[in-house]
This record gives sequence, C-alpha cells and structure tokens, in this order.
Amino acid sequence: MTERKKPGVTFESWVDKQIRQAQDEGAFEGLAGAGKPIPIGDPADELWWVRGYLKRENLPADALLPTALQLRKEIERLPSTLIDIRREESARETLNELNARIVDWIRFPTPPIVPLGPVDVEVWLDKWRTNRAEVDRLERTQLSQSAGPRAATPGRPGTSWRTRIREALTWWR
Repeated sequence: MTERKKPGVTFESWVDKQIRQAQDEGAFEGLAGAGKPIPIGDPADELWWVRGYLKRENLPADALLPTALQLRKEIERLPSTLIDIRREESARETLNELNARIVDWIRFPTPPIVPLGPVDVEVWLDKWRTNRAEVDRLERTQLSQSAGPRAATPGRPGTSWRTRIREALTWWR
C-alpha cells in the first residue's frame, strides 16, 4: 500500500483498514501454504529456521561465514573452479577477481583474523594449463571411444567421465 496515514487516525485502525481492503480485493487468495500449519521445525535444533531460510532462498551454507573464511574456502575450491574454465583469460580474470577481494579484506579486516594472502596468479595458471590440456586430451579420448558402437566406459559404473577426470587430476590435493 502506498497510502499514507492521515493525521488523527491511530496506527492500529489504519493498518486494520488496509488489511481489510486487501482481503476484500482478494490479495490473500491462493497464497503458497494457505490452509497449512506454520512449520515449527525441529525443537532440538536451535538453528532450524536458519537452515530453512538457506534452503528456501537457495543459498549455500557458506553465505553465513565471515568474509575471511569465505575467501579461505574459495582458495581451497580453486582447483575445481578453474578446471571447468576453458579460456585462459577467464581463468586469469577469476584469479584476479579473487585477489582483489582478498586485498580488500586485508585492507579492512573483519574478525576472525586468519592468515590470508593473495594467490599467485602465474603459478595457478601454469597448473591450469597443464591440467586443462590433460582434461582436453581425456575428453577427446572419451569422445572418440564413445563414438564407436556401444563402447564400454572404463572406470566405476555410475560415474560420469568428467567426475573420473577430476578424480584423476590430483595436483591440488
């Protein structure tokens, strides 16, 4: 509602009037969860509502971490992040963007204070080039094998060839 409260009208009656008008106009009809009880959650879990919020908003649990720990986790996930990038410019851009956020945090740190420094872009790019070449080679091999009639997929059944490639490349572990 964009209507302003008129002077001399109590807030309670003004709000009640707006709710009644919205009901008359059908604004509350067909809402999700209508007629269902309000979810209570697990009484043993104090943070049930936080978990529900993260799930509803489709947010990762890392969104609740302090900035320093988020950056630390991003550095740990760099190998899997970079392996999916196909162009060197994009990989370099990803690393430079991460370094910019790390430097911003170093300039104005917020607790908890953890040891954190920029990543060496050239070292990571060298690793990326090596592993990207290996991934490309394995992809070409997989594609040439799957081009034949009913070619058997080596490795564990039920796993994709991309997963097996990532497992084979263990330079970051």
